[in-house]
Amino acid sequence: MTNLIDYFNKPYLFPDKTNKIDIVQTHISIVFIADNFVYKVKKPVNFGFLDFSTLEKRKYYCYQELNLNRRLAKDIYLNVLPVFQDKDRYYMGEKGRGDIVDYAVRMKRISDDVLMKSIFERGELSESRLEEIATVLARFHKNAQTSSEISRFGEPESFRVNTDENFEQVKPYVGDVIDRESFEKIMAWTNAFYENNRHLFTKRIKEDRIRDCHGDLHMEHICFTTPLSVIDCIEFNERFRYSDTIADIAFLLMDLEYHDGKEESETLWDIYKEKAEEDDQTAEMFLPFYKVYRAFVRGKVNSFQINDETIDEKQRQAILENAKKYFNLARSYLTDF
Repeated sequence: MTNLIDYFNKPYLFPDKTNKIDIVQTHISIVFIADNFVYKVKKPVNFGFLDFSTLEKRKYYCYQELNLNRRLAKDIYLNVLPVFQDKDRYYMGEKGRGDIVDYAVRMKRISDDVLMKSIFERGELSESRLEEIATVLARFHKNAQTSSEISRFGEPESFRVNTDENFEQVKPYVGDVIDRESFEKIMAWTNAFYENNRHLFTKRIKEDRIRDCHGDLHMEHICFTTPLSVIDCIEFNERFRYSDTIADIAFLLMDLEYHDGKEESETLWDIYKEKAEEDDQTAEMFLPFYKVYRAFVRGKVNSFQINDETIDEKQRQAILENAKKYFNLARSYLTDF
């Protein structure tokens, strides 16, 4: 991986003409950003819930990323390119010399200006734009794949794997980013929801509301291109993608509310419910449950970053405050049922 970063730092080495290359790393990817295109290479890591440790697996998940994201962004996700190595030289493209050592997902570059988050921050997230989002997501959820295997993930025992995992992983941070009372209250409320609403989980399954969803639906992944595009779904673990459609949109609603967009969140939810033909009473019962889950996950993910040795103290404090805000938001969603 280090070799790729060191090698692909010159614009003329890429298959598409570009004047500049920026390189961004996440814990699972290296992203090469050109003038008009983006090339994403998966790191050879295995975190249990995600396994890119072999070349064959990285190839498979590159094609998974391409095909799954084409459901909502077919004009953005273009193809998968092999990366060849010949001695100390690398080639990214359909053809090259030497052996294939990796794969890259090739995408059109999207301007930050068209992201839902940017539009919201500019105060331009109008009702017509919210209706456009709701229309696209309702149609996507209605048409997304379902099956007996996918529906199984809507059973309380199956989804509880996710929430149990969250509580276990956050335990080391109790007292730092979340107080013990809030932690125990959220955990008890979540577990009681499973016990008291088993019939509602069954109802959602019978209504075919458990689908192959997006899995990571927040404002930075919704792009006001023509037509509207939704990018960067979860490709690496079906457990995070096979879910109730309300769990999917709850992430976006929670994200709006985290950024003080409660009014926009309520408008989006009302339009979505109508277009998705949701049963109002059942939907309103499930929405806070899945908002709690989504906010808690984001609090957890931020908590993981606090001990990152590559960040400075200012960044650490910002991440700490973000985590606390997410956990406080999760607690604010608790309701009587």
